[in-house]
Amino acid sequence: MRDVSKLFSNGTLALKGMSLDVRAGEFISLLGPSGCGKSTALRIIAGLGSPSSGTINWPSSRINAKGLPEGDVGFVFQDPTLMPWATVFDNVHLPLKLRGVSKGDARDKIMEGLEAVGLADFAKSYPRELSGGMKMRVSIARAMVTKPRLLLMDEPFAALDEITRQKLNDDVLRLWQQNGVTVIFVTHSVYESAYLSSRIVVMRARPGQVYSDMDIPQPDGRDPDYRTSEGYRQTCQLVSDALQRAIHAAEVA
Repeated sequence: MRDVSKLFSNGTLALKGMSLDVRAGEFISLLGPSGCGKSTALRIIAGLGSPSSGTINWPSSRINAKGLPEGDVGFVFQDPTLMPWATVFDNVHLPLKLRGVSKGDARDKIMEGLEAVGLADFAKSYPRELSGGMKMRVSIARAMVTKPRLLLMDEPFAALDEITRQKLNDDVLRLWQQNGVTVIFVTHSVYESAYLSSRIVVMRARPGQVYSDMDIPQPDGRDPDYRTSEGYRQTCQLVSDALQRAIHAAEVA
């Protein structure tokens, strides 16, 4: 992102001069107060909205006629956004179906994706038969079935209970490590960002822009023991302090 600003038609300036470099293989969390433009930035990166000024560059991707990376981006929304009339299998098939891939030709990829999120036994189930956490796993499998190079996640676990959230955090970390995908993850949670990320970008309040950009130490393993470790506590403290400074800077401004 280069000097990206976003002014909505109602006069709201959501982003102002936001610049950000994303390196291959990173797990970046966008952290900041409500309304600071995190989701707006993510949607612009995804091509679901356009900047009012500034540019988005894709130096290593094939670019389509719309100026967007060809098949390189997967998106997981705040809600699972599943088709209620379709089975789990058919929901995951959707991105491939839109590319003209038949259900038969896509079967192995779909089942591989469901296996990766622990739902291979639920391929014939419908969304109404799944828990909230299971629905979000289907959404993740759908986003990953095209093997994207960049996975965008917009507060996907915010509405889930803490136990389910922690389990899905571990699932996403495993998928990131196994697939080598680059992740940009929007969250309000200091604890979630400190647990997941290789890098945390703290944004100041509207109009959003980068306030702090921190590389996060990578422990040998992240598991329940790490959640209670001194290293994790220190990382949470550093991130929390940066967030408070960003909020205070916005109030002063």
